[in-house]
Amino acid sequence: MATRYQLARLDNRLQVATAVLPAMQSVTAGVWIAVGGRHEPARLCGISHFIEHLLFKGTRRRTAKQISQEVEGVGGYLNAFTSEEHTCYFAKASADKLGLLLDVLLDIYTEPLFAPADLAKEREVIKEEIQMYLDRPDQHVHELLNELLWPAQPLGRPLTGTLKSMDAISRRDVLAYKARHYVSDNTLIAVAGPVEHAAVTAMAARAASRIRPGRRGRFSPARESRRGPLLRLHAKDTEQTHVALAVHTFSRYDPRRYALKLLNVILGENMSSRLFQAVREQHGLAYAISSATSYFADSGALVISAGLDNAHLRKALRVISRELSRLAAKPPSAAELRRAKDFAIGQMRLSLESTSNQMMWVGEHLIGYGEVLDPDEIVSRLQVVSPDEIQALARSLLRTPRLRLAVIGPQNDAKAIERELVVE
Repeated sequence: MATRYQLARLDNRLQVATAVLPAMQSVTAGVWIAVGGRHEPARLCGISHFIEHLLFKGTRRRTAKQISQEVEGVGGYLNAFTSEEHTCYFAKASADKLGLLLDVLLDIYTEPLFAPADLAKEREVIKEEIQMYLDRPDQHVHELLNELLWPAQPLGRPLTGTLKSMDAISRRDVLAYKARHYVSDNTLIAVAGPVEHAAVTAMAARAASRIRPGRRGRFSPARESRRGPLLRLHAKDTEQTHVALAVHTFSRYDPRRYALKLLNVILGENMSSRLFQAVREQHGLAYAISSATSYFADSGALVISAGLDNAHLRKALRVISRELSRLAAKPPSAAELRRAKDFAIGQMRLSLESTSNQMMWVGEHLIGYGEVLDPDEIVSRLQVVSPDEIQALARSLLRTPRLRLAVIGPQNDAKAIERELVVE
């Protein structure tokens, strides 16, 4: 399926990007702002996510109910998310509804009411969300891990904020934070579907005058925790023990990211992976185990997640450590690497068959890289990764001093747990 990516920058520096997909019948539109958890001072932890919620609570032209009704009333879908480095509001519907989608999205972006009553109600909703995550050890364990990886800095704080920070954020804080970051040079409108780039640009230009001018905000550089605790153990009476194990990696700009993608596939991205086969299939120690990568402008992490029977924690950690050691000790076979490449390339191509994922591709690349990376170029970079590169990367990253482990469960012997984490 041929895709044509086009980009325009309006006079006020607002960016407009399209992924032209002539064969599709749906369209997805997104408004991206380069602001997220990393931009927040500690006192305002969670404010980016708070604003994301508040934008759906009503504008000068629409009530909260009308915002959802207008999109859902034509069979569409409306949502948003906040990450460490960006926020996105997006909507999907049939292609002939693009004008409506953009009108709704730009209305909530430019004209939110931030009514005091709505702030009070949504503050309580988010506090319930925070409590929900604390009650879910599979989620909470990753917050504990982030605190280990990036202690006392924004990347180590929860995107939802804390109960204390949510109580402290005022309407004045919300207005000032939005005014500072929701500005033209910090904003991207991305559209994917059977569209004409010039028509999308013209629609965006009509709303551009309502978007304040301003420059992209900055955040403090990430600092890796080279010293400090290896383990964060949170004792809790749970039916399962939840584990999140990580190593620091590198930024999204690092050319080694292609080798890391394939290393992650080999390690734990699917049911054919070494961790799944060893931990679940061979030893029956977990129902679910997987690995994933995260990238930021100046840092990153490789994370292994598992839910284990309480009695199996130490044995599972031994098996995981052994698999990490195997990756560092010997290159993968040509056949295993070929399967990893085919999986990574196939998954990327399958995902790009939807307008939603094409819009996400455009937005994430422009916010993160300043350009839209061609999928064929990524295929080419993956294809040339060698087995020796995988091993060299594993030897560099997968070492005992670099390991950070968070555990939630009834265990209380931290020293015994730490002894199982030996990558040779």
